[in-house]
Amino acid sequence: MGIFTGTAKIAGTQETRKFHSEYGQLLVDGEIIEVGFVVLRDTLLFTNKRLILVEIQGISGKQIEYISISYNKITKFSVQTGGSFDLNAELKIWIGSDAIPLEKKFNKDLNVYEVQKVLASHILK
Repeated sequence: MGIFTGTAKIAGTQETRKFHSEYGQLLVDGEIIEVGFVVLRDTLLFTNKRLILVEIQGISGKQIEYISISYNKITKFSVQTGGSFDLNAELKIWIGSDAIPLEKKFNKDLNVYEVQKVLASHILK
């Protein structure tokens, strides 16, 4: 199993309804989860209003951090793909004036271009 698993979970699919069931208490009125990506133990949720990172912490996984990022606070992002022998890829997101980006690593189980397309569609509005 890779760090990113599966494909995008488009709004209205059974998987997205599961995301709404699991994380619905995080959403504001009128907000819906459009696409979700599972990142090993963590989850990236793209809503119609923001990006929510669900980060599972600790060995037991009982501690969870929810990071909410408004799309208009994302100043830039990059995708780095692996070479022929390195199939891993990396997504970096710069938020506000932070010099250090938020980084997520994943492997070939998910098309990195699919993730960047979703991110770009929200940022480049």
